[in-house]
Amino acid sequence: MKYLDEYRDADAARRYADAIAAAVTQPWTMMEICGGQTHAIVKYGVDELLPDGITLVHGPGCPVCVTPIAKIDAAIELARRPNVILTSFGDMLRVPGTETDLLAVKAAGADVRMVYSPVDAVKIARANPDKEVIFFAVGFETTAPANAMAVYQAARLDVPNFSVLVSHVLVPPAIEAILSSPTNRVQAFLAAGHVCTVMGTGEYYPIAEKYHVPIVVTGFEPVDILQGILMAVRQLEAGRAEVENPYNRVVRTEANETALRIMGEVFRVGDREWRGIGTIPQSGYELAPDYEHFDAERRFDLSPAPPAAETECQSGLVLQGVLKPCDCPAFGTRCTPDKPLGAPMVSNEGACAAYYRYRRG
Repeated sequence: MKYLDEYRDADAARRYADAIAAAVTQPWTMMEICGGQTHAIVKYGVDELLPDGITLVHGPGCPVCVTPIAKIDAAIELARRPNVILTSFGDMLRVPGTETDLLAVKAAGADVRMVYSPVDAVKIARANPDKEVIFFAVGFETTAPANAMAVYQAARLDVPNFSVLVSHVLVPPAIEAILSSPTNRVQAFLAAGHVCTVMGTGEYYPIAEKYHVPIVVTGFEPVDILQGILMAVRQLEAGRAEVENPYNRVVRTEANETALRIMGEVFRVGDREWRGIGTIPQSGYELAPDYEHFDAERRFDLSPAPPAAETECQSGLVLQGVLKPCDCPAFGTRCTPDKPLGAPMVSNEGACAAYYRYRRG
């Protein structure tokens, strides 16, 4: 299949691995941002092709993993209410809150529905005018345009029984938070190509310059990732810190203006809590004033979020590249997909899930 087979070609991958080995003269640590990249790296053994001096650590780009427990508890509380249909993407249903998850609540009788598009939630609301339909809107810049469109459509169609529980996060502020941390060990980033299809690459230039860090945009196939690693290594060895985009079959420098317009219409940027990391200033979307009446947290009288309980889960350190999943004492024993301590063990983009699926044993 064109645009797929050539990026999974074993000979091409080995050539890139050889070029990386030839280019390296000292140890370097780099982080892939997206959980999709992480799964490709672990599944195809990309990291095992690299010379000892190159360390890959895994970033916070799994949207489900960084959704705070308080938001999941809020979704669970809403789902348990009579006359409510709670909708979300399938990934969210197994993510543990303080005591349970949405899938267990659904099994107990709540009307929790998985949707493939937020616009489907608007359709459910129109088909069920006697119910309150809530969409649990999570994700990065990649899902924000569709979620914004659902709210915009609900406003234009005058759907009074539709609302959203918003927990959107943004990539550039997270990169800056990692680089500003005293525990940071990341020297280069592999940026996620799908985010750049929406936002372009313009936001990364000031970060590369300010922190003197190479940022290379990559795709999600093994050859894409190895090409990005090679370009990052060459920058590091040469003392350069630039934004490069070898994923130009998909990503352009310019942002998707249509997506930006709908996001700018419906959302505004605000502070956002990241699970396991804490609050990062100006790192998320919230509803703009003209659309606040679609905010489920404003519409419903939710219970105050309880203090976060101490847990064994070390996902915050994993998401910041400080630990790898297998370094967590609970990995594969007290934390498994059947009994997860945190979201990275059950999300399709979670780093812990990748290690459990492809590296265990």
